[in-house]
Amino acid sequence: MYYPEELVEEIRNRNDIISVIGSYIKLQKKGSNHMGLCPFHNERTPSFSVSASKQMYHCFGCGVGGNVFTFIMEYENYTFVEALKFLAERAGIELPEQEYSAEARKRSDLRARLLEVNKEAAKYFFYQLKSNRGQAAMRYLKDRGLSEDIIKKFGLGYSNKYSDDLYKYLKGLNYDDVFLKQSGLVTIDEKRGGMDKFWNRVMFPIMDINQKVIGFGGRVMGDGMPKYLNSPETLIFEKSRTLYGLNFARSSRAPHLLICEGYMDVIALHQAGFTNAVAALGTAFTSFHANLLKRFTDEVLLTFDSDQAGTQASLRAIPILKEAGLTVKVVSMKPYKDPDDFIKALGAEEYQKRINEAQNSFFFEIDILERDYDLADPEQKTRFFNEIARKLLSFREEMERNFHLEAIAKRYLIDIEQLRRLVNRMGSQMVGGISETKEYRETRRSKKTLEDGIYKSQKLMLTWLIEDNALFEKIKGILSPEDFTEGICSEVAKLVFNQYEQEATVIPAKIINHFESKEEQSEVAALFSAGIKGEMDTAGWKKALSETVQRIKENSLDKQSEKAIEANDTVLLQKVIKQKAELKKHNIRIDL
Repeated sequence: MYYPEELVEEIRNRNDIISVIGSYIKLQKKGSNHMGLCPFHNERTPSFSVSASKQMYHCFGCGVGGNVFTFIMEYENYTFVEALKFLAERAGIELPEQEYSAEARKRSDLRARLLEVNKEAAKYFFYQLKSNRGQAAMRYLKDRGLSEDIIKKFGLGYSNKYSDDLYKYLKGLNYDDVFLKQSGLVTIDEKRGGMDKFWNRVMFPIMDINQKVIGFGGRVMGDGMPKYLNSPETLIFEKSRTLYGLNFARSSRAPHLLICEGYMDVIALHQAGFTNAVAALGTAFTSFHANLLKRFTDEVLLTFDSDQAGTQASLRAIPILKEAGLTVKVVSMKPYKDPDDFIKALGAEEYQKRINEAQNSFFFEIDILERDYDLADPEQKTRFFNEIARKLLSFREEMERNFHLEAIAKRYLIDIEQLRRLVNRMGSQMVGGISETKEYRETRRSKKTLEDGIYKSQKLMLTWLIEDNALFEKIKGILSPEDFTEGICSEVAKLVFNQYEQEATVIPAKIINHFESKEEQSEVAALFSAGIKGEMDTAGWKKALSETVQRIKENSLDKQSEKAIEANDTVLLQKVIKQKAELKKHNIRIDL
């Protein structure tokens, strides 16, 4: 669906970002910005900055950022159109409904109706649990140690023994067969008619992070199979993108999130006071799960079952979680099977002790690996340490790798330098069988430092330009959008210079609207949040500005020179050489 840019801008302008975000979290004015605790990850010291002048936010802790639309989309889990409608209503602006395409309207209506019918089903299941029909299910939940309060909190219910009970109820609410089939709540058979997806099961409503029911899980009463059954995937429900209990856990102020295997473990932990517990929905952990968790925390603790299946699930999840940048630890449930059994036997205090003693995921992997080798056998011992060396290479940071290497050497009483040589040799084999020379490593490190420095310079320059539009006239004839070459700076610079040229001002929040993905919006917000100007006096600021412009221009000419050589363009190359000579002869000085 398309809305004119002018209308989008009007809605953004009518929704002051301080007011909007301040209605969700507590903000306190600090200098020219407002600060608060980031709602997208757990923190105790505020690092979430909201700028009234730029009408954007940026978290210096987890890196998220954007404008008022981005915030609503991220916080409420809305699409852009849903966020636009929400903010339009908030500002008293009526959106032109005719702007909906037929397909977009159909999809939006279907999504709303699916949420509506799931809510009705959840209410019905809860009613059944409280009725005479649900006595056995209620007894099962009470026998599992669940209180009335926790049953109500999670909206637990019961689907009774009649295989078309829910179908008849929903038909009575005027839902047609075509729609009910799309909901995943029933199946439609030409001969038998409508049949409930769930019957004779304890029901677990699955909610998104905004407390909206998007699907269900059901545990069979008795010996039927499968023991647990989830809703099929629909427009609003994808197992690989959903974590049970995250709607509650996201509000926990714990420094980490606990990852369990199933519904009952999550509920038992929440009842015991561990409101930071979540679980995947009977499926393997995915990168989306990991990235979803990364929005709310930097550390996760795996508290899977202590049996072989739980161990393998942990081993599969660890690399996925680490790839997303999460610190991973493993909680031991032994001698009990799972958190539910553990807490029933030993209580919440003992479980907290297990959390405090959670094992570093690397050493958990090493302990499991060691079971496969007889360390009394020299050949097997050698293979074991080769495997350890491969695992040590998974640490990208040299310091972190060295810390673990030292710990392994100490643990197994082996010479640390021998282990280090083994790791280095293994690493050289993994990058093509040729060991890097010292000169090559130094060259690569120098190049990486230079690239990082240029990117930082370009970020600073763009931040300064939006903070002080008068700088555009100061750098006129020196820098242009083409001189911004690194990553997203290139695209942002074109938008910034173009907006200034057309409107004689730059509005960061408007620039952010040009980027669709949340990742890009966060990157642009971070780019616009760079700056050291406020920390310097006039002379220092003038020197930093001149040096930054000089650095950006020199890098730009170097890039042009490389392109000219590659294209064998002698005319361009001569032009660049002349510009370089002039730049070297007369260093750039910006007058303020």
